[in-house]
Parts: sequence; C-alpha cells; structure tokens
Amino acid sequence: MMRAALIHHCGEPPTLHERTAPEPGDGELSVRVTAASITPLDLLCASGTSYFGKPATPYVPGVQGVGELADGTAVWFATTAGMRPGDGSLAEWAVVRPGDTVALPAGVDHLLVAALGLSAVAASMALTWRGGLQPGEQVLVLGGGGVVGQAAIQLALLGGARRVIAACRSEAARERALRVGAAAVVHTDGLEVAELAATMKAAAEGPVDLVVDPLFGVPAAAALRTLRPGGRLVNLGSAAGETAPFDSATLRSGMLNVLGYTNNELTAERRADAIRAIAEHVHAGRLTLDHEVVPLDEIGTAWSRQALGESDRRIVVVP
Repeated sequence: MMRAALIHHCGEPPTLHERTAPEPGDGELSVRVTAASITPLDLLCASGTSYFGKPATPYVPGVQGVGELADGTAVWFATTAGMRPGDGSLAEWAVVRPGDTVALPAGVDHLLVAALGLSAVAASMALTWRGGLQPGEQVLVLGGGGVVGQAAIQLALLGGARRVIAACRSEAARERALRVGAAAVVHTDGLEVAELAATMKAAAEGPVDLVVDPLFGVPAAAALRTLRPGGRLVNLGSAAGETAPFDSATLRSGMLNVLGYTNNELTAERRADAIRAIAEHVHAGRLTLDHEVVPLDEIGTAWSRQALGESDRRIVVVP
C-alpha cells in the first residue's frame, strides 16, 4: 500500500488516500518518489478546462517528479497525468516509461530539481533554442520573481549575458529577482504600456537584445519597445493576459522578432539534455529557486493555496 493524492472531481483539490502501489508493466519502471512539485499544468489539467480535455477521475496528479529507481539511481521523471489516462507523481510511488526518466547526479538536491523541473527547461530553451542568446547580450526577463523568471535570470547569466533586467509586480518578487542576479528590477503593477516601456528603458544600459516573456499582455507590449533593431521576444506564457496591445509600427520600425515557445514541442532527447544541464547547475550550486516544501499529508491545503495564488513560490511536496 501507499499514500497518494487523488483528484476525484475536476475543479476540486486532491485528497490523500491509501491505495495499492502501482505495478510496472512491460518496459516500465517503478520509482520511489522523493519530491514532486505542484505546477500550473497540474492545476490546469485538474480544472477540467485544459486543451487536453477533461481527465478521467479519480487520478493521481503530478506531471513531473524526482525519485529513486530500485537500484538507487536518482531520476527526474515526467508523466502524462491529467493529459492522458494514468497516474502522476504526487504519491509515494509512480510507474513511468524509461524514456521519460533522466538520471541525476549523485547527491543532487532532489527538492530543488523538483522545484525547477520543466519551468527551468522552458526558461533555458526560450533563451537558447528559440531566443538564440549570444554572449554579451542584454536580457529583459518579465515575471522575474516567478519560477520561470528566476531560472531565466540565472541561466541567462550562465549563458554569457552581460546584464539581466527583471520586471516584477511585487516587492517579494523584486527581492527574489535581485537575489538570483538581476542587475535592475522594474515594477510593472498598474503601469500602462508607454509608462512601463519608459521605465524599462531607464533601467536598461542601452537597447535590450532579448526578452523572455512568460506574461504577455501589457508587459510584453512595453518590452517590445525596449528592443534593439532585430531584437527578439520569446513568449512562453500568458500570466498577464491572452492578448497584448502592441502596434504594427513598433514591430516594423524595429524589424522585431516575436517568437513562441512551448515545452510540448521538445523531443524527449532535447528535454533530457536540458534536465541534465539544469541538474548539473543545481549540483554545482550555480542554480537555485525560492520554493516551499510541504508534506504529502497537506496536499489539499497546499494545492488550494497554489491554485488561489496564496503562495507565490513553487510548492514541492514530499511523501
């Protein structure tokens, strides 16, 4: 038997239950879970309103986690919980396919890898694969106090950026962005496009080369006005709005590049390479994240707090 979080009805938080531990089928692996984060994708899938459709219930949520195989090897793993039938990582045990696991360095911090996970993968790929970050460039990170934002600030600097500016809504987010290496922080709350763009330009040392944008909306429209001719904005989320009020003249006059990014387009090999690089940075002390750790016994409360925005840090659940 094992303890597991179960979603019984879409739109409601999971509850803790005792159930039979899953048995691996042909070609599958059993993982003893050591840490699993509650991610925006988990919340979206469990709401029943995602583009994957309404999931079959009951199911164990958790699209990613960290754990150990039978031989003691530490692994990061992904699941399709909430997207396809099957259970996820928010339990004491999980069953996964070998291709969805990535071996981790011995002694790496499981909690930190679980907290960063696919959010750090998105930040990394937005900077490099889509954004084409070059050494010496100046980067603007929107939502700099969030999980993607904190990872993007650090990964941009590790990738050779000469300077990173962060845009944040709250004082707590500002402090987090500064703590992980932002050279300057711009407050976004309550500002319209022109005023926010002017504030961003004042914080920058010359034109910005690359914007990492998990927000869209007004912040994205303002950030476009800071870019050098031919500069790039990579969008990977819509936390500030599904639409952004930017104009044709801004795009045309600067010959700007607005690019989209999603982890869903990654091959398993590219995703694994990104996870390995993130884990190596964590192991070497080069990459961190402000996060909160809660026991599996408190899954219902933790889930609700994350869903309602009462916690602005990534919550990591430990069995």
